[in-house]
Formats: sequence, C-alpha cells, structure tokens
Amino acid sequence: MFPALETHLKQTIPDPYEDFMYRHLQYYGYFKAQRGSLPNSATHQHVRKNNPQYLLHGSLGGKDDLIPDTLQKEKLLWPTSLSSAVHRQIEAINRDSHMLSLPHLRSRQLLYDELDEVNPRLREPQELFSILSTKRPLLAPRWPIECEVIKENIHHIEWAPPQPEYFYQPKGNEKVPEIVGEKKGTVVYQLDSVPSEGSYFTSSRVGGKQGIIKELAVTLQGPEDNTLLFESRFESGNLQKAVRVDTYEYELTLRTDLYTNKHTQWFYFRVQNTRKDATYRFTIVNLLKPKSLYTVGMKPLLYSQMDANTHNIGWRREGNEIKYYKNNTDDGQQPFYCLTWTIQFPYDQDTCFFAHFYPYTYTDLQCYLLSVANNPIQSQFCKLQTLCRSLAGNTVYLLTITNPSQTPQEAAAKKAVVLSARVHPGESNGSWVMKGFLDFILSNSPDAQLLRDIFVFKVLPMLNPDGVIVGNYRCSLAGRDLNRHYKTILKESFPCIWYTRNMIKRLLEEREVLLYCDFHGHSRKNNTFLYGCNNNNRKYWLHERVFPLMLSKNAPDKFSFHSCNFKVQKCKEGTGRVVMWRMGILNSYTMESTFGGSTLGSKRDTHFTIEDLKSLGYHVCDTLLDFCDPDQTKFTQCLAELKELLRQEIHKKFHELGQDVDLEESWSDISLSDIESSTSGSDSSLSDGLPVHLANIADELTQKKKMFKKKKKKSLQTRKQRNEQYQKKNSMWKLKLTEDTSEFASTLQKHPAFFKNSENSSFLPMRNENPRLNEVVFLFLTLCHTNSLTSQISTSLPQGDKCSSHLCYPNLTVPGARKH
Repeated sequence: MFPALETHLKQTIPDPYEDFMYRHLQYYGYFKAQRGSLPNSATHQHVRKNNPQYLLHGSLGGKDDLIPDTLQKEKLLWPTSLSSAVHRQIEAINRDSHMLSLPHLRSRQLLYDELDEVNPRLREPQELFSILSTKRPLLAPRWPIECEVIKENIHHIEWAPPQPEYFYQPKGNEKVPEIVGEKKGTVVYQLDSVPSEGSYFTSSRVGGKQGIIKELAVTLQGPEDNTLLFESRFESGNLQKAVRVDTYEYELTLRTDLYTNKHTQWFYFRVQNTRKDATYRFTIVNLLKPKSLYTVGMKPLLYSQMDANTHNIGWRREGNEIKYYKNNTDDGQQPFYCLTWTIQFPYDQDTCFFAHFYPYTYTDLQCYLLSVANNPIQSQFCKLQTLCRSLAGNTVYLLTITNPSQTPQEAAAKKAVVLSARVHPGESNGSWVMKGFLDFILSNSPDAQLLRDIFVFKVLPMLNPDGVIVGNYRCSLAGRDLNRHYKTILKESFPCIWYTRNMIKRLLEEREVLLYCDFHGHSRKNNTFLYGCNNNNRKYWLHERVFPLMLSKNAPDKFSFHSCNFKVQKCKEGTGRVVMWRMGILNSYTMESTFGGSTLGSKRDTHFTIEDLKSLGYHVCDTLLDFCDPDQTKFTQCLAELKELLRQEIHKKFHELGQDVDLEESWSDISLSDIESSTSGSDSSLSDGLPVHLANIADELTQKKKMFKKKKKKSLQTRKQRNEQYQKKNSMWKLKLTEDTSEFASTLQKHPAFFKNSENSSFLPMRNENPRLNEVVFLFLTLCHTNSLTSQISTSLPQGDKCSSHLCYPNLTVPGARKH
C-alpha cells in the first residue's frame, strides 16, 4: 500500500559489520546494552542524511527536508493509515535516532546509493598509502636527513633535435690536463656533509636537512667576476666539488653513491654566470670505469635555459676535445679515470645544465602518472596502485593495464607481461623507454587496444625512487645494488625488490607470465640489446631468442641481436632476469639501452635522442604482437634462422680451435653456454653483501665472537655411560700396549746390551734420539710388574743387569699401572 514504508519496515536483518562489532565489544565487556538497542545501519544512514543537524553542514533543502526521516514524513502524510504495530516500529526508530547521531556509533564501512538506499554495500578498502590525486599537490620527494636541498623546482622541456647528432671524431691531439686539485686551484663549490662509506641511512624528511640552506657557490665580487656558480642540490643532481684551476678551467669531483665509496658515473649539475665568447674546459677527475663510450665519440649533454625559453630548444649534445683517460694521481686508493671536454656557452649570463644522459626524475614520473589518473579514458583501463614504500618513504608505483573483460573466464585466460625500470637510478635510459611504452599502450591505437584485450600488463616505472632522487648511479639508500638482491629475504632493507618478487610470485599463481623485461642503460656498448637466459628444456630450445630476434627486425637501426647474450653466470644469480627465469618465466630479459647511440643502418654514428628511446618502447609492443600472432609463420621463420645462426657460430668456434664437427645429429649434445662468451662487458657489479647497517653489526658480532669464544660444555653422562667409556678406553690402551711390548721384546733379543746402568752414557743419547722408544721401554717395564710376561722378558736380559723404571723415568706415571 505504501511501498516506501514497506521497504523500510522489511529492513529487520542486522547489519553484519554492526553485528560483529556488537559481539566483539560485548565479549570484552565494553558494550552491555541489550541487543535491541543496537542501531541499524540503514536507518542510521537515513537519519544522518535527513536530520537537520547534518543539513546545517551541507545545503539546506525545503521544509520537508527538516523532518528527521522519511518514516516521519509518511506518518504525517498518512497518520490514520498505519496500524499500531507500525506506529510502535516508527516510535522505536525515532527513539534511537538520538543515539544514532553520536559520532562514535556511526559506521563508515557502508555506502548507500540514492536509488537503492536500503541495500548498502561495503566501502572499498582504503589504500595503505596515498595515491596521486587532483585534490592534493604532488607528493614531495623524501630525502635522507643529511642531504641539503635547494627550494627551486628544476624542469626541462622535451625536444628532438631536427638534425642527427653525430659522434665526436677524435683528432688524436686532444689535451690531457694535469690534475692539480686544491693545492694550486680555488674551491668554488663543495658539499659540506656527504654520507659516505661507514655511515648508513637512518631517516628521511621532505626537503632533506633541516635548517637554513647555505649558499655553497662563491660570492661574486662584481659584474666583471666571471667565476662560474655551480649547484647540484636538486633532484637527481650529482656534483660534490668544483675547483677553479684557471680562468676558464675547472676540475670537478662527483659524489659517490650515498653510504658507499664507489659508483661515480652519473653526473648532473648546473652552472650560472656564463660568458659567451670564452672556451671553458671541464674535467671530471674521479670516474671509476676503465672503459667508456666517451672514448668512441659520445658527447656530454648541455641544456641552456635561455634557449629553452626563447627557442624551445632542450637537451643537446655538445663538446670538443673530448678525452677519457686514467688519472695518474696515485693516492694509494682505487684508480680513477678522467673525462675532459671543452665548450662554448651560447649566451652571456645564462643558466645551463650538464648531464651524463637525459635526466628523468621522480617528480617527472609523478607528473606523468597524475596526467594518466586524470584522463577519464585512460583511467578506465589503467589502475594506479602503491606497491610499497621505499626506505625513505617514497611511493613505489605499480600500474595494472588491461581492458575490462566480459566474463570471468575471459579475464582468467589473459596472460601477463611484467615490465620494470630504474632499478639502477643513474640509468635514465630505462625511464624514457618506459615512457614510450606507456604512451603507446595507453593510446587509442588499434594495436594498443588489442594488446590490452589479450594481456594484463604489470608495470613498475621506477623501482628505486630513493636513488633517483638523491642522484645515485647504481645503489639504493641501503648502499647496495638492488639488481643483485632479488633473492633477498630482507624486506625492511630491500622493500622495492622484495615486494616486486612477491607480486610476480602471486601473479604466476593466477596466470601465465609470458614475458618479463627490466629496462637498463649501458655505458660501454652502443645500440640496444637484450640479456636473456638459455633454456635447458629441449621442447623450447632457442625459444628465448625469438623475441630478441623479432625486435631486431622491427628496429634494425637501433637494436643489435648480435650484442645479445643468453649465458647465465653465477655472479648474476641475484638479478631480476635470472630470478624470474628460475621462477618459471621463460622469456625473462634485461634490456640494455646505450648512453651513446647507434652503429646500425640509417642511424649509424649518431647519438640516441629522447624520441629514439621512446620509439623502443613502441617496438616492444609491436614485437609482442608478432610474438603472439596466432599465425606462427614469423615465429617459425625466426626459429629456423636462429638454428642457422647457431650452426654458423659453432663452426666458427671449432674452426678457431682447429677442429671440424658434424652438426647434423648432435644438436642436443651442444651446450649453448659454452658457445657464448660471458656478459662481463655489461655494467655488472658483484653483490656487496648485507646492507650497510647490517654489515656493520655483523662485523661487530664477528669481532666479539673472536674475543669471547667459549668452549662448549660437555653434556653430563650417566654412570653407565661413564663406565662404558672407561672400559672402551682401557681396552684400547691395553691393546696398544701389547703391540708396543711385542715389538720391544723382539728389539731386546736383537740388542741384549740395550739395558745397562741408567747412568751409562751410551743410554742417554738413545733416550734423546728416540723419545718414542723410551716411552715404550717405560710402558714395557711397567707391564712387566703387572702380567705374566715378566718371566719371558727376563730370560732375554743379560745376567746381573737389573732394570728399574724409576731410574730412567722417575717422574712418569701410567694410569692403571701398579706401583712397585
């Protein structure tokens, strides 16, 4: 008769959450009211929506909105139509309305739709950590508390040079500057406090070190002072010291990875107060790698703020007289290498930046992800989540990209692809390849839509945000290379890697993971290539090489298949590539993109640009479609080509050894690992063991163990055990004594003059020369007093000679021997 009223009166089943809380509180004695007084959540929600005290905090409606609830409205409209039972129900609800308004009794776990108010649903669980939102500003990076950070926001525009940027061609007469240091130069910039080896990360905060930020650059003496002003205390910056050794010449020292004494390769810093017509020389004096792409034509990167503002020009390759050489300064430490170059700035009084490669910061990533989250189309198939927090508390983002499925069966049938980047923070190449991949997979391209239909993409765009923020080249704030610790059980020390591995482990339990690829950068080889893992299963022989070969065909001027390697070395067991392969992912790769450029095809002898790297991300998507094409023609052709390439390689190896081999029927007997060389040319570093803080503790414990090492106490034995042990030892002693006595008896028969007076000089040397024989003599004489051998031996002694054991060994006693 009254649908709205009947609907409310049917809401008699208690809310599960409220019921649970009632039982929980009652069990522990915190709630002693009767069950009937427990409010109903649905009614509670209506009272909150329509109660005047809540409307005062929102928008006021009409006169009817001031009535406490809809039941009261209907009571006023139809007062004569309700039965006495209905009136009692309404009065009970009104009586409880005051209790429902109390803040501590409100439930926030239920949501109600406007058109379905009486069928509440549970609220989605909140994220453990905050995610990017348009309602809040970007999450500011967290720095170690030792790091000073300037307040300026550094931003660079993306730009593709209109002409190819060719490698520098060495002329052979490049100057090799002598390193003079502070003794003959003037320090114009130096970081005060730099966490180095021996210290370890303790805590972090937004903005880094508290207090007033000091001005580290020198103070100019006037407009004619042409000293450059250096700065690197910004995100991803790395410069520890600058020394002015001549008017336009500077020696630069890079900061090592925090809490270590090594890994100096990445550099990124700012200079101001430039002069246009002068030729400047910069020399980095503490690089650690003996080989570098700077020896084969790679140029540093320059960014001019004036060019960016006036001509929209971004990063570009610049530099002349480029030389990479060994530092001859011998200070008894590890050898250093130098990079020197000259340059002319385009403007006076300009602000310029130098970098090892195109920077891509943690803030750059957050801005990109925010744009994705705010896109109404992309956000439908790209779910942004928090994988974990880093050591410093920065968010490690996880993207799940796939189109919604029509049925659960269709969703379960999708295979997964896992991609990650920036486990090594100084390899910004990986971020640009990742950005190219995301740009394509999130687009409305038909190929992108198809990929989202058939795959679930798990994307980790920045695995080591702490290292990226502070300007490290290789390590996290644990002072260790994360790409050697994928097998770790130390969740607190290596959270990014630990959670990544476990995420993939859970993913493998849900569905097949077709491909895993970790994007890296390479500082000693040009082009792009993959490292994979040889498969030992004959059913899938050479299958792990099909994807790299297809990628080389799709990007022939950037990707080199001949630079790929599939050997699994022992020192690489902790890498993501090998660990994921051992977890069951057949196609597990590390993609290495050069810091330099290409030596292939139309791009030969030119540097890679940002667009080149982003195009590699697109080619990964394109190759995935070829690799999973239902028509296996391409796959079969690549497999046949791989067999032929391998055959040629084997013949080449045997020819170098001066041997011939018939490969027609011996494929299964050939180990691919024996054919390939190691990947020692890669940017590899051995695992440094435990995190710095745990390594210090381990060293202290080791020293304490050496100083206070205690012997283990023998466990107490029963009387029976002691008797058995005594009898066993006694039997062994008697057996040994019998053997020695028999040997000695035969000796006496051969040498009857052996026993003379103990004071005889001929006996003393014998005792000294053969201590073992002297001991046997004593044991024999003791036995003579205790057993029946006395008469036997006495016949062999000369007449008139008397032997007495105490004359020869007056201080020796034998356990169990009878005193005489």
